[in-house]
This record gives sequence, structure tokens and C-alpha cells, in this order.
Amino acid sequence: MNKSEILWRGVWGLDVEDISGPVAGGAVLFQRNFDPDPNTGPERLFRLNASLQGKWGRECPIAIAIDQEGGAVSRLKTWVGQTPSFRQVWLEGGEDACWKWGQLWGRGLSLLGISVNFAPVLDLYDGIEGTGMGTRCASPDPMDVCIAAGAFIKGLESTGVRGCLKHFPGLGGTMVDSHVAMPSIDSATQIANGILPFLSLADPGRMVMVAHLQTPISDGLPASLSKNQVFDNPWGMEGIWIPDDMEMAGCQAPDWDVRARLAIEAGHMALLVCQTEKAVREASEAAESLEDALVAPAIETFRSVRRTLKTMPERFEKDAWQAWVDEVERASGA
Repeated sequence: MNKSEILWRGVWGLDVEDISGPVAGGAVLFQRNFDPDPNTGPERLFRLNASLQGKWGRECPIAIAIDQEGGAVSRLKTWVGQTPSFRQVWLEGGEDACWKWGQLWGRGLSLLGISVNFAPVLDLYDGIEGTGMGTRCASPDPMDVCIAAGAFIKGLESTGVRGCLKHFPGLGGTMVDSHVAMPSIDSATQIANGILPFLSLADPGRMVMVAHLQTPISDGLPASLSKNQVFDNPWGMEGIWIPDDMEMAGCQAPDWDVRARLAIEAGHMALLVCQTEKAVREASEAAESLEDALVAPAIETFRSVRRTLKTMPERFEKDAWQAWVDEVERASGA
């Protein structure tokens, strides 16, 4: 049993020859993987993804993921320029525009061989600065968020690309960025409002990303590492659970042995480790030290998901890509 298969890990470099370290069940792409040249970069990324599938996915396809929300969180900005934020899309175009942008992103990601988009954001807009959220959030109204995020993920899913509801149970109203510290929510009303979009859109077949957020039921841990908040959550919400990037400062646990154990015990199918090669190695070693009986269900869940993901195209369609870029630029008002 390769227990490192529960890693959904960052990779470094532009070509597969640059990729080393543990064999994982998934890869997460960042700007470091993008050749900025719009003429050569997209095909180069396609080749990287195809090579990763050939290197790690021979027995079971790997999940290749990206954060492509639009606005401030747009890995494709290098090639398509500035695009509207989720809040802007909702305010200016409503439900139809949210569906259109979900579908647009899905079509482009498909051309690159990317099968999972860590979007949409379901957190409530609060206008608080410095939390890393802002206009990534559609609205302060939970019902608006249900409509906006529901349309986006349906548009995305119509292309065969899987979405991910984030950041459960909702970061709206928090005061710090979970990349740099662990935020907390104590208000029952705030938690109840923040969770409404998740209760509306989650189902056993959809991925749900859990925030590094302390709540009254997380026992002093971030929600991402608390079984009370994940598998045994009091709302009975079901989903395919993954934590936010476990290198973020909000994921507070003494070491990787503890983090890995708590995350798998909480009910997650994979460990997201995205930012440093050192952390990927340490998380892999921690995974290998876990008991077979603990890790096996997570591996099987991850494999079951991976078998259902959209397969890579046989080749990069350069003309289709350029037509898609032109469409994104028109939709953005460029």
C-alpha cells in the first residue's frame, strides 16, 4: 500500500523532469507551473499534466486540480488577463452569468487536462479587509450565495470538470486570513447563516473543502482537523471531504504526524499539501506511519473519485484554446 497516495500535493517546475518526491493521488497547479508565454505556455502545461498522468496515474488516474475562481484567484490570468470576481459576476449578471463563467472555466480547464476546480466560494461576503476573501464571495445573503454558487458549479459540472464547495463551514465574518493565522467564529447565528449555502448545495458526491477555522464544536482545533466538524458534523451534511492546504498557518497542529492523523480521523479522503517540497516529504512520511486500517478507506475513496474524473484529451487543441481565450476576453469586456 502506497500511503502517500492520500496526498494531493503541489508540484514544482514546468516539466515532468522537474517533479520529484512522493507519488501522490493528485496534483495541485499554481503559477509556478505556468510558462507565462501565452503562445507556448498552455501546450506546455498540457504536456506536464499528460506526463504526470503517465508517471503517477498508470494504475489509477490522478486528480489534477487548480484554483480558478476568476478575479483575485485566477491561475489562468497569465494567459487570459483580468477577469471579473465572483461578486462582480453575481452583481452584474446574476444566476445566468454565474452559470456561464462556471461553464467557461470548465471548458478551458478541460482543454488543459485539468479535472478538478477548487471552486466555487460559498463564504458570505462581509467587506472585512485583510482576510483573503473579499470579492471572492458573491453576497452577504446566504440565499444569494446558494443561487450564485449553485449556478457556477452546475455550469462547471456541465463540462465534466468537478467543482469543490469551499470553505466549510464558512469564513464570512472572520477577522484574520487563515493563510497567516487561525480565525475563529463563536456566534451561533453567524455559523448558522454561513453554513446555509453548504447545506443547500452539498451532496455525497460533491467535494467539500473544510476551512482552518476554530468553532465552538472543533475542540480547540481548526475545523479541518476536527471530526466533530467534518464526518460527524451536527448538521448531517455529507460530502467528499478535503482540508484546505495543510501548510497554511491556520492549520494548527504540532507536527505532520499529528496533522495527518487528525485529518484522516476527521474523515478526509486526501491531504492537501501545496507549498513546499519539505512539507510534501514530511506529510508523506507521516502518512506512511499511519495504520493500514486507518488509511485504506481514504485511499479507496480517493481512488473512487479519481476513476470518475474527466479523462485528458489525447492532444492539445491549439485552435480550440485560442477560440476559448478570445471568448473569455469578450466575456470580461476586454
